[in-house]
Amino acid sequence: MSIPDQPSTIGFAFNPLDRRNEKRDDTAFIEGLRRDPSTRFIVFSVEIPVLKRGSEHDMLFSALEVSEFGPPAQVVFLGLADGGSARFALGFHQGAFDSPALSTRFELIDLRSIAVGGLASPRLLGALGQAKAMLDWHRRHRFCANCGQPSRASTAGWRRSCDACGSQHFPRVDPVVIMLGINDNHCLLGRQRQFATGMYSALAGFVEPGETVEDAVRREVLEETGVHCSQVAYFASQPWPFPSSLMIGCFARANDMEITVDTTELEDARWFSREEVVAMLSGTHAGGLSAPKPFAIAHHLLRAFASEGAAVLRATEPAPS
Repeated sequence: MSIPDQPSTIGFAFNPLDRRNEKRDDTAFIEGLRRDPSTRFIVFSVEIPVLKRGSEHDMLFSALEVSEFGPPAQVVFLGLADGGSARFALGFHQGAFDSPALSTRFELIDLRSIAVGGLASPRLLGALGQAKAMLDWHRRHRFCANCGQPSRASTAGWRRSCDACGSQHFPRVDPVVIMLGINDNHCLLGRQRQFATGMYSALAGFVEPGETVEDAVRREVLEETGVHCSQVAYFASQPWPFPSSLMIGCFARANDMEITVDTTELEDARWFSREEVVAMLSGTHAGGLSAPKPFAIAHHLLRAFASEGAAVLRATEPAPS
């Protein structure tokens, strides 16, 4: 099977920044980078990226440009780009860009729209996803989970420290399995009520504590559709910064085809032939049904199935456990 060129095709998956994690506690090093004229800043208003108005959709700001925005609420060192230029993420409070002086020169576009619209290069999109996940984490973890007192950002934004009890807190990533159940020439897809009209996608769900990826795949398919699965094969992964998940793409061999939809999770679920999947991906499905866009890993799971059919279960590596 031809595994996709993950860096350039799956949204948020290509992030070549050198994170220099060994230097995050070196305050002088980090501050030196922050003052370096070559450093560029990715700016967010709460959870929405800030762009310079114009046809180029420029999302990288110099220190001089961000100085007029005032002090940021969050600062995170992201890493070094090619050539050694540093990248930082800055998070600002709601309304920071509402003034006429700023709103006429800058615009706010949500990250999903940037990804779907191809407004950022793959490498910048990866950094945007990293920035959003980190800034979201800081906003949602302002207090110590151990004693309840306010915590503060440390280690260049990669840790929160509690001065009251000494606890240290680190960014979390939530693993999510997303999978295609496959039975011979058919794959199992579902749709949620909030999906665009006619769109079906791969089933997905969070991995629970004490559970392997394989067990999570089998459990989620069974819970949502009543279909029993056996063999599970890993495909690829995708950072998903909404707010901070890792999508673990898999295929699973379905042992039966009778569907019982969990209507609390799904609006509908059904089997699709390879021919239907091909038509959905090309926008020619006779019933007007569609698949997720290329920035989503579900699109690439479907494209691999359309190309290889059930052979994807034999050609992929076993899922990590």
